[in-house]
Amino acid sequence: MKLPQPKLLGALQTFRPLKEYFIQNRWRVAFGVICLLFADFVQLRIPLLIGGAIDTLTLQTATSGILLEYALLILLLASSIGLFRYMWRILLLGHSRRVEQGLRNKLYKHLQTLPLSFYHRTKTGDLMARAINDIAAIRMATGMGLVSLIDGLVLGAATIGFMIYINFYLTLIALIPTPFIIYMTRIFARRMSTSYERVQKTFSDLTERVREAFAGIRVIKAYCREPWEYENVKKEGQRYVSENMNLAKTIALFFPMMAIFTNLGLAAVIWMGGRLTILGHISTGDFVAFGVYLNLLAWPMMAMGWVANMIQRGGASMRRINRILEESPEIMDSPTALKPRIRGKIEFRGLSFRYPETDAYAADNIEFTIEAGQTVSVVGRVGSGKTTLLQAIPRLLNVPKGTLFIDNIDVRDLSLGTLRENIGFVTQETVIFADTVRNNVVFDRNNFPDESLEKVLRVAEIFDEIQVMDKGLDTLLGERGITLSGGQRQRLTIARALLADPPILILDDALSMVDTRTEERILNQILEFRKEKTTLMVSHRVSTISRADLLAVLDKGQLVEKGDHRTLMETGHEYARLYERQILAQELEIEATGHAW
Repeated sequence: MKLPQPKLLGALQTFRPLKEYFIQNRWRVAFGVICLLFADFVQLRIPLLIGGAIDTLTLQTATSGILLEYALLILLLASSIGLFRYMWRILLLGHSRRVEQGLRNKLYKHLQTLPLSFYHRTKTGDLMARAINDIAAIRMATGMGLVSLIDGLVLGAATIGFMIYINFYLTLIALIPTPFIIYMTRIFARRMSTSYERVQKTFSDLTERVREAFAGIRVIKAYCREPWEYENVKKEGQRYVSENMNLAKTIALFFPMMAIFTNLGLAAVIWMGGRLTILGHISTGDFVAFGVYLNLLAWPMMAMGWVANMIQRGGASMRRINRILEESPEIMDSPTALKPRIRGKIEFRGLSFRYPETDAYAADNIEFTIEAGQTVSVVGRVGSGKTTLLQAIPRLLNVPKGTLFIDNIDVRDLSLGTLRENIGFVTQETVIFADTVRNNVVFDRNNFPDESLEKVLRVAEIFDEIQVMDKGLDTLLGERGITLSGGQRQRLTIARALLADPPILILDDALSMVDTRTEERILNQILEFRKEKTTLMVSHRVSTISRADLLAVLDKGQLVEKGDHRTLMETGHEYARLYERQILAQELEIEATGHAW
């Protein structure tokens, strides 16, 4: 697909979301710009001093005192330039760092509000590339890009003014290449914008490929697929280098082209200005000063190319960031969101839900009630809609209004904070952070004493295993809890959910990686710990599901049965068939291995 080729003005307009940071830092930016302008105007005085010194030498009126005076003045001005440059670098480049920090925080905060569907269609590597590489390009555009733009415009205009002051005719000759420079800059700026878009997209793909390679390193090694994965990463790297080389070729043409046109003006000035000096129309000092000003003018002309380069790169990155910031959160608090004390009653009133870009309903007209304090098992084959049903309760999915109620209040009318703080959710995928055991369980909820922490760890039957670790609760776990077994990770996440003792606890196949006897002990302890509180469980083990007060049996997204274990076994329908198959599978496993797992 051919990417659009926006003009430089269009690239500048993409930076509008950064307006708030410029307002916040307006005094720093203003004072930084003033220092930049002072440095430029002081710099413009030096060629006049050089010209004056040369004229005194040419006219043979120079003395040691006069030359020393000129030298001291130039030294004083150079020191002033150094001071002002130090100030504007601290202020303006510091401002760009604050923009970088603010934008990264804004991006991450916004990402936290986006629904799960966004993460289903967006690669993690792409988000990492935007949060790192793209934001760095935006920082360069708002830092050195801003400096180069102001410096180039002001210094260029002022330099031309001094050149006109020396000789108008010679200035016109020096500016002959300028229209060509402007025209070529427009063309190259468009090419660079397109190339930068491709480079950033390729960098996202490369980041995602490398992330997958590291995340799946154990599987790759187990199957001896290192050469295959190496080739995959190598191909993405070659594609990234190829796109960068195309961009480098454009830049490689651009800057020499700028230098050629700039030096054409210098050549014309030497030819024509030299003749004017010989004929006595301008002094030797003025001719030298004019040449110095022309050299100064070379930087603004080059700066415009540099600005175009950085703004196009930053604009391409800003467009990629804007696409995420323009994503609308599907699940938000209503203006009149309620914050009641939740007891734990859950009602499904004709709940239907379908994932985007799918035809079949993951949940189809689900209708039943869970009373506060009940223990409920959600049963069904793989893909029957169990996880969808459970994810709807804390509004991880955006279910229709009037279909799900907590304590007779529509979940869409509840504050998200209140709702989720009152629900403990242990998902199928165990998430352990590269932090200590303590911090993984406490999870920044620092109002719990160590006694509470120890109690939930004992309920999850992992306290003794933690005690034998090097530093106990302060043992640092590896990335994604890689130093723990699958069962240890599951039990640690159960302790995390139990710590706040929420009114509603959801266990989505949370003990699948421990043996049957351990699961039974842990479940008994959880139910004892949570007397008179609502607990929902998904499990494929008969010892777990049969003990629930209420069983909800799902098939193809529909609720096909509900009741207690005894009633459903007597009916002999879907639940009885599932139960009997699981009993048979467990007996065969015991016969084959000698123990229940």
